[in-house]
Amino acid sequence: MIWIPITIAASFAQVARNAAQRSIMDGEGGSAGPWGATLVRFLFGLPFTAVFVGVAFALTRGEHPHATPAFWAAALLGGASQIAATAALLVAMRRAGFAVATAVQQSSIPLAALLGLLVYGETLSALGWTGVALASVALLVVTWPRTGASGEKPVSGAVYGLLSGLAFGFCLNAFRQAGHALEPNHPIFAAVVTLMTVQIAQTLALSLFLAVSDRAALVAVARAWRPSLGAGFWGAAASAGWFIALALAPAGQVRAVGVVEAPIAALAGRRLFAERLTAVQMIFGLVAAAGVAMAALG
Repeated sequence: MIWIPITIAASFAQVARNAAQRSIMDGEGGSAGPWGATLVRFLFGLPFTAVFVGVAFALTRGEHPHATPAFWAAALLGGASQIAATAALLVAMRRAGFAVATAVQQSSIPLAALLGLLVYGETLSALGWTGVALASVALLVVTWPRTGASGEKPVSGAVYGLLSGLAFGFCLNAFRQAGHALEPNHPIFAAVVTLMTVQIAQTLALSLFLAVSDRAALVAVARAWRPSLGAGFWGAAASAGWFIALALAPAGQVRAVGVVEAPIAALAGRRLFAERLTAVQMIFGLVAAAGVAMAALG
């Protein structure tokens, strides 16, 4: 059950990364945009990920992974999906607010479980499925667009958050399968090697895309290198935690425990961006927490 505290730690790191990315996207007139802020996550996270790989390499006494076609297919498809998910989440934050967008993105909980079942045949117990369903319904109440939402376009923001959740649900399953295909006997080592491989591909692809379509965003990213280092560190820490947890447990369960990100984001949104949640949203946040516990036990 070591994957549970790892997932919780990754959730804390992910909220810190999201906050840093939002600040970068909205800084300097917002010239970095969602794609530039997404690049920050991968580009500035690479040096820290390389350190994680070095530590894992030393602990496994020089284990050499075997990159099969199945690994490359899962890793690259997951990486492309993660880029889309991150950009959609950042747009949702701008339109619906930090806390609400982060919570809507938790739709990846049931989606990850369903995709894991339909695509890879991974299933949960009855208790686990009940917990996933309970957490999902509670989050629907928490994230339903309301009067006075902090974002400028809460409904469209919620749609982007849902799209983000779908893409994250897919990439979580893909990354789990990539790690298993790379080195099933050393899951933690395989997880961080998969992470670095994916981040390199994501950095190259997104940099090329911005060089062709939006050079101003690349310039904005370069100018924001100081806060970008912080976003890169938290992004690398969060991703390493998620990848390791996925190597040890099904994606549905990992994502269900990761719902602790929602109340953390609510506190961060109130503290950093002056956002507030209603009493109903806070009550159903506790219901979602109960669902998380059931999913973890399942």
